[in-house]
Amino acid sequence: MRVLSGMCLGLSIFTLAACDEIDLGGSSDRYREDFHFNYPLNAGASVQVENTNGSVEIVGWDKNTVDIDGTKYANTEERMREIKIEVTPSASSISIRTVMPVPRMGNYGARYVIHVPKRAELQNIISSNGAIRVETIEGHARLKTSNGAIRAFGMQGSLDARTSNGSIDLSDVTGDTSVHTSNGTIKADVKKGNFEATTSNGNITARLIEPDSRPVRLESSNGHIDLTMDAAREVHADTSNSSITVRMPSQANATVRAHTSNSSITSDFDVSMRGGLISKHRLEGNIGSGGPLLDLGTSNGAIRILRL
Repeated sequence: MRVLSGMCLGLSIFTLAACDEIDLGGSSDRYREDFHFNYPLNAGASVQVENTNGSVEIVGWDKNTVDIDGTKYANTEERMREIKIEVTPSASSISIRTVMPVPRMGNYGARYVIHVPKRAELQNIISSNGAIRVETIEGHARLKTSNGAIRAFGMQGSLDARTSNGSIDLSDVTGDTSVHTSNGTIKADVKKGNFEATTSNGNITARLIEPDSRPVRLESSNGHIDLTMDAAREVHADTSNSSITVRMPSQANATVRAHTSNSSITSDFDVSMRGGLISKHRLEGNIGSGGPLLDLGTSNGAIRILRL
C-alpha cells in the first residue's frame, strides 16, 4: 500500500478507506522492471512469500505449476536494480523472497501476482506496507502484513490473517478462521468452522452461513459488532463504546447472557426468565427452548437481538 500522503490524510473517511487498496508508488514508481518465473509445483505443495513495500496477490488454478509475475520499482534506477528476487523452488515447495538493498533508504519495493495449484498450502505469506489478496485456495493459509488490507475469497482450509492499520475482507470461506487487525474494519462471510475476529477502532461485520457447533468470538474496541447467523451457534462478542447487533432466524433457540453499562438491550424474540434476569442493562434467559449461548457485552453501546 502507499504510505498515506498529506493529501490522503486530509481526505474524507470514505477516501481513507480506499487508500489501503493502493500500493507504494507515486514517485517511487519512476523506475520499474518486470520479472517472471515459472516452475513445476505439485498440488499440496508449501508456498512461502516474504515481501517488503508491496502487494502480494495469489490465485489458485488447476495447473501443477507456479507462475510468478512481478514488478520491482524505485525512485532511482540504481536502487531498483539493487532489489533482488530470490526464488527457491522444488516440486513440493517454493520460497519467494524480496531481498532489499542496505541501507534501506528511500521508497522502493516489489509487487507480485502469483498463480499456484489451488490445493497449495500457503505456509507464510508476509508483506509490509502492502495489501495481500488470496483467491481460490483449498489448503491452509497464513497471511500477515502491516499498513495494508487483506482480502481472501473462495478459501477452503484453516485461515489465519493478520494486519495492522488495514482492513480484512473475507468471502466464501470454509474452515477454522482467525483474523486480527488494528485500526481497521473486518468483514467476513464464513460457511463453517471456528471463527475468531479481533480489531481495535474498527467495526466487525460477519455472516455465518451454515450450522456449526463450534464457537464464535468477536472483540473490538470503539467499533460496532454486527453478526448475522443463518443458524444459531455459540457466540462471545465484546466491544466498548459501541453497539452489538445479532440477527438469527425466527425459529432459533438460544440462551442469552447480555449486559451493557450505559445503554439498553432490546430483543425481537421473547426471552423466558427461568431463573434469569431482565433489566434495562442486563438480559439473561432463554429464547425458545434454549440452546447455544449468546454472551454479549459492551459499555456505552446498545445490544440488539433481531429476527432475520
